Amino acid sequence: MAGRADPELDELWNEFHAVVNMTSRELNDWLLTDAATDTAEEVPDRAGAPDGRRVLEILGKRRTDLTDGDLSVMREVVSTVTAERGEGLDDPEAGTDPWRHRLMNLGHDPLRPLASDEGVSRVRQRHH
Repeated sequence: MAGRADPELDELWNEFHAVVNMTSRELNDWLLTDAATDTAEEVPDRAGAPDGRRVLEILGKRRTDLTDGDLSVMREVVSTVTAERGEGLDDPEAGTDPWRHRLMNLGHDPLRPLASDEGVSRVRQRHH
């Protein structure tokens, strides 16, 4: 992926960073809670949902360091969050605890607005 200009990658990057509205620190802290997973993990760096761990890894990367696997996870996160949030993507919504926790495992807290204006407009255009 390194070194090449790719408008599709730029769009995915912006969308991903719009729907992932938790910082890497917040996501990491969340993944360490009991509410983030059904099973307790004894090794803290492997605690939490596997998808959440992948999102956390991606948040720590530069755009040029993304792998094809990362891009797949990013597409899945954007798709899942937009499908789960539906038309209310812009509006903070509490929902049920299991629903909120599922989204938080992907780095999206539905009680917060989306993270970036540029990404938000792209998400709206593509998914509405």
